[in-house]
Amino acid sequence: MKPLKLFFVLSSLVIMACSCVTSREVSYLSDLQPNQSIPLNGKFEAVISPYDQLRISVIGVGDEKELAEPFNPFGNAQTMANNQNSGYLVDVNGDIQFPTLGTIRVKGMTRLELQETIQKKLTIGGYMNNPMVDVRFMNFRVFVLGTTDGGKVLNINNERCTFLEALAMAGGLNQYTKRDKIAVMREVDGKMVTHFLDPRSSDVFNDSFFLLQQNDIIITQSFRRAYAQNAFNTTATILSAFASLISTAAMIYLVVTGRNN
Repeated sequence: MKPLKLFFVLSSLVIMACSCVTSREVSYLSDLQPNQSIPLNGKFEAVISPYDQLRISVIGVGDEKELAEPFNPFGNAQTMANNQNSGYLVDVNGDIQFPTLGTIRVKGMTRLELQETIQKKLTIGGYMNNPMVDVRFMNFRVFVLGTTDGGKVLNINNERCTFLEALAMAGGLNQYTKRDKIAVMREVDGKMVTHFLDPRSSDVFNDSFFLLQQNDIIITQSFRRAYAQNAFNTTATILSAFASLISTAAMIYLVVTGRNN
């Protein structure tokens, strides 16, 4: 029994040493200094892409309330918010079909640009004098794969989500996640682009993928040592059960032989 126990203890020590992760490997923004300020490049606004679902509300003020009704076929903003199947689906060409105004090319626009475009069309066309237009994304989601809890879908209500915010919403990263191999996948001009970000460096703030867009996919990977740790845990459980079984059998043998003697 002693050699078996010795082997078990030594194996435990070796695996634990190999699976050790230093703080530098897992710390977020480890290069930040006290009171350090980091300028951010540009102002982020999500742009409209094919297959986006938009909530567009036209509001009339005063005597123009009734004039706005034909431009709200899905009801008011509250009704559309409660019905996820309503709204305008951007087609493969990047267009929507808007009541009376017909086809509007929306691909590449921000929601504010689309608001201004519809306002101008309603005014120039003589439909309304002072229309108010509100445009919102109904499908601003970020997908996270590879976390300890499996895949997650993050629904973003304010249409703005950073890379770090998404990681926090997904529950953070465990100690075995590769920080330099966190991929963000995004569809750009009909192609899926993969970009790697490292949350340990403050350079992440000025990365073009730091501010996420709707339907981005974040994929994390684990160190090989994590798989070794899992394999060890399974092996340790089996060895422990085996050792207990042998000990029990040995005790029974000693009891039985003692009685016979």
